[in-house]
Amino acid sequence: MSDAENYTPEESGFNRRSFLKGAGVAVAGGTLSAGLTLTAPQPAAAAAGANVVLPAVLAATGLSGLKNPVTKKLNVNGKDVEVLIEPHWTLQRTLQFCLSLTGAKQMCDRGACGSCTVIVDGRAVLSCTMLAVECEGKKIETVEGIAADSKWKPLIDSYCKWDAMQCGYCTPGFVVSAKALLDKNPRPTEEDCRQALAGNICCCGTYPRHPTAIVEAAGVMRSA
Repeated sequence: MSDAENYTPEESGFNRRSFLKGAGVAVAGGTLSAGLTLTAPQPAAAAAGANVVLPAVLAATGLSGLKNPVTKKLNVNGKDVEVLIEPHWTLQRTLQFCLSLTGAKQMCDRGACGSCTVIVDGRAVLSCTMLAVECEGKKIETVEGIAADSKWKPLIDSYCKWDAMQCGYCTPGFVVSAKALLDKNPRPTEEDCRQALAGNICCCGTYPRHPTAIVEAAGVMRSA
C-alpha cells in the first residue's frame, strides 16, 4: 500500500474536528468584533453635540464622514431615534449599521427573498427596497421588537417547537411576516399562512412547518 493510501488527516494535525473548531473561533471572533464596531462611540457626534446616531459603518470602513448626510427621526420598535444617514440608504442598511438591528438580513438586496422583512405602519415590507428617508413619521417594527414583546412569545415558542428553521438566516423574515398576518387575521388557515409567506424564501426548505407553527401559535394567543 502506498504512502498516499496510508495517509490520514490526523497525521498532518488537520482534521474535520479541528477545522470546525477553528472556523467556529474565527466566526465568533468576527461576530464579536463586528458587535464592538457597531456599538463603538462616535467621537464626531460627541464633538458636534448632535443627538443623533451616526452609522457605525463609518468606523468599520474608516471613513471620516458622509458625503450628503441628512438627519431623520425614525420610530423603531416604539422608540424614537434620530439617525444621520445618506439619502440613498435603504431601511435595511440603516437598521443594521446605525441601530445594530441585524434581524432584517440583507441577502438578495433586490426584494426577492423576504429575509429583510419588517413591518411599517402595520404592513410587511421589504426593507432592502425601501429608503430610510421614506420612513420618517412611520412606525417600524423589527423581529427584535417582536421577540421583546411577551404577547408574541407563543409565536416564537411555536416556531421553536416545530423547528421551522434550519440555518436560521431567513427565519426573522418569516416571523415578521407571520406577525403581520396575525395582526390582521387572528384565525388564519394554513392556506392564509402560505399566502402571507409567499414572498419569503427558505433555502433549507422548511416551508411545510411554517403554517403549522403559525396556526398553533394563533390558537394559543386566542386562548390566552
